[in-house]
Amino acid sequence: MAKDKALSEVFNLRARLRFDTAHGNIWLDESRMMLLHTRAFGALRKELFDSLGVERARGLLVRMGFVAGQQDGELAKKLAGDRPLGEIFLLGPEIHGLEGIVKTRTIQCDLDFEHGNFYGEFTLENSWEAESHLQTFGPGPDHACWSVIGYASGYVTAFMNRLVVFRETACHAAGATLCSMVGKNAEEWDEDYLRYFHPENIAEQMIELQQQVTQLRDTLCSTRGEDSLVGDSPAFKSAFSLLQRAALSPINVLLLGETGVGKERFARWLHDNGPRADKPFIAVNCAAIPHDLIESELFGVTKGAYTGAEQSRPGRFERAHGGTLFLDEVGDLAPAAQVKLLRVLQTGEVERLGDDHARKVDVRLVSATNVNLQQAIGTGKFRADLYYRLATYPVTIPPLRERPTDLPLLVESFIEKFSALYPKKVLGVTERAMQMLSQYAWPGNIRELENVIERGVLLVPPGGRIEASHLFAEQQQFEQEGEGIDQAGNLPERSAAREQVLCEELLGPEFNLIAHENALVDLAVKKANGNLSQAARLLGITRRQLAYKFNRSGE
Repeated sequence: MAKDKALSEVFNLRARLRFDTAHGNIWLDESRMMLLHTRAFGALRKELFDSLGVERARGLLVRMGFVAGQQDGELAKKLAGDRPLGEIFLLGPEIHGLEGIVKTRTIQCDLDFEHGNFYGEFTLENSWEAESHLQTFGPGPDHACWSVIGYASGYVTAFMNRLVVFRETACHAAGATLCSMVGKNAEEWDEDYLRYFHPENIAEQMIELQQQVTQLRDTLCSTRGEDSLVGDSPAFKSAFSLLQRAALSPINVLLLGETGVGKERFARWLHDNGPRADKPFIAVNCAAIPHDLIESELFGVTKGAYTGAEQSRPGRFERAHGGTLFLDEVGDLAPAAQVKLLRVLQTGEVERLGDDHARKVDVRLVSATNVNLQQAIGTGKFRADLYYRLATYPVTIPPLRERPTDLPLLVESFIEKFSALYPKKVLGVTERAMQMLSQYAWPGNIRELENVIERGVLLVPPGGRIEASHLFAEQQQFEQEGEGIDQAGNLPERSAAREQVLCEELLGPEFNLIAHENALVDLAVKKANGNLSQAARLLGITRRQLAYKFNRSGE
């Protein structure tokens, strides 16, 4: 068997998947299949949880997956023919991927057919069940891939001719980067877990369901942070836990993180949940105020202190008396303002510009920056003594790319916000749009996500779902991978062989590489409506490379 080929290619598995559009059938070998919207299946899954309670719904999903796994196990054994079963065993994960359920990768797989022993460790990528759970309930503490582990258990059981049971050890729906599972002989698991694999009669237990559903909803719906802070990922929880501990104290807090991560929202939460909540919250963006005006803005000015100072006015410190002063982008403060800020922190007094009278102020100071202040100290741009005053209690807010499980919660929150603002009823986002959002790097973090969702809410028709085309002004290219069907109802192979045939057809006696390249460039620019960045993504090259080729083709 060629080791460089996937088993599905060796056994031409796609050829066994046939679309009979004339009679409304889809067949995988002798088994009838069906295409089903994952959102519809997710809705059914939710109703199972709501109607039957967590434990019984899990059992049903496990046993449903178990039957599907047994079916595919029998198919794999049929394809094996006279080959040893060990050579064909890993076809099952490829079948599961072909069916669009999950991409499985093997970590360890020990097969002992002679004694009937099995042990395996696998990772699961792009599990539909984990994604559906996140879209429906948001992230939570429990694993979600119940039908997937049922499938794996049924598939291996069909091979080993004895009950083999899988258990999920990590899940994307519970905050893990990847789902993973372990399988071994049923006797090695505890009886409490094995109950999911045994059918039960639940008629006499219906009285308990309402209480269990209530508990389930309480558990699964507690996915948002307090008030305006939204998140349930480990990275978010870690930062939020630090914030909570500081809320009731007067300690100076320094919020660190990239632009757009929500530092001002963290600062507002700190104020709103502390003893100063009924007093002013004053925010200053130090980078937005010219250096020659920042001192008067912070500390106030007396009449005649400088040309144009026609009346006395208090600064932000005085206005925040009794409450909280939030200094955003504090790393951009001018040296002179740093000196005065340090004095205020040391004495608790401010002097307006042009005044010789000090005023007592009682202010809780919260600062924020995306600048590495320790590096700024090394270059002489920031005072070390001021840094130690501000950084008494640092809290680092993670970027959005480090909290991917929070994305569905944030999307839902922003849709709710902008639906009320416009006003417009929006049902959510499509699966394709959510995939696009999940794959994007978010350099602008939550602020950028908020802007994208606002655009989506504005463009979506009332009562509809936000589609991929509604999200970005310059569309990202996320090409759908998959196969179409030919007139006979067969899925054609997408392989290197097809590319080879295409190349051989092009390489004729009159082949002109430059002409064909120019034609491709012109076609890509035309498809992108003249947008060179988008055309470059279509061609898989940089914009600079495309500009050179495009200019050359026009010569």
